[in-house]
Amino acid sequence: YLARKFFCLWAKKTFGQVLPSKARCFCDQKILQKAFGEWKEQWTVCRERKLSLREDNQYRHLLLNLIFRAWRAYVCQQQEKRNKYYVAESHAKKQTMLRTWQHWLVYVDVQRTKRGMQSVALAFRERSCLRVSWAVWRRQHYQKCSGRKMNILALQHWAQSLQFRAWLQWKELYLYTQNEKQKDTRAVTHHQHWELRRCMGAWLGYLNLSRVKKRQNELAQEFHRSRTVQRCFSDWQRSWECRRRTRAHQRDLEKQAARIALWRVFAHWKHYVVLCVEEAQQCELAEKHYKCHLLVLQKFWNRWKSRL
Repeated sequence: YLARKFFCLWAKKTFGQVLPSKARCFCDQKILQKAFGEWKEQWTVCRERKLSLREDNQYRHLLLNLIFRAWRAYVCQQQEKRNKYYVAESHAKKQTMLRTWQHWLVYVDVQRTKRGMQSVALAFRERSCLRVSWAVWRRQHYQKCSGRKMNILALQHWAQSLQFRAWLQWKELYLYTQNEKQKDTRAVTHHQHWELRRCMGAWLGYLNLSRVKKRQNELAQEFHRSRTVQRCFSDWQRSWECRRRTRAHQRDLEKQAARIALWRVFAHWKHYVVLCVEEAQQCELAEKHYKCHLLVLQKFWNRWKSRL
């Protein structure tokens, strides 16, 4: 006890009022406070860093989720558009084929009707021409010489004007047909030869019949009207020749008009086929462009997935 008492007195005199143990305890407390403060600051910094990293990850996850949803909606929309486009294209092709088939059926019916009407008209015209020629021949027996001469001159003038018009029309058609293809010209020439052969056969039959009738009339009237019959027959032959040429020219004009109409129909059809081919090529180019666009999108999507 005395030693402790004297030791405390000696320590107070030596170190003052603060003892080394208290100073050591105070120093340890201050060091602990400073270490705790620095540790607390580091802990708060690490916690804030973790929170910021977590927020960044959550923000990236939300952005990726939104991008994926937008991409999925875009892909669905493109698929629907592509399906609608395929349906519309197939419907347009069906409608085009249906319209083409309907036009072709109407064209076939019109051609059949025209052929039937043409055959009926040709038969009726042949009968009417025979009747008219026979009536004119009977009337010409009782006409005067002056009237016959005037009629002959008028018919000759009319035939010359018709020949001149026919020559102009034939010249225009010849210049026009020179620009056509060789196959069309061969078909037209073959058809013309066939029509000329048929007309020549009909004309020979009609000429033989007229000669038989002429001989019968000459035998019946050769005693008292031989000179009159000869003159009438010569006049009738001239007028008949003029009218035959007129009818032949009219038939040729009708055939040429029919050929021109057929050529126009073929030109319209050819133009329509060219338009269909161009439309099909444009559709193919559009489809190729769309496929290339999809390949590019797929390429970028793969790159994005690989980077992600």
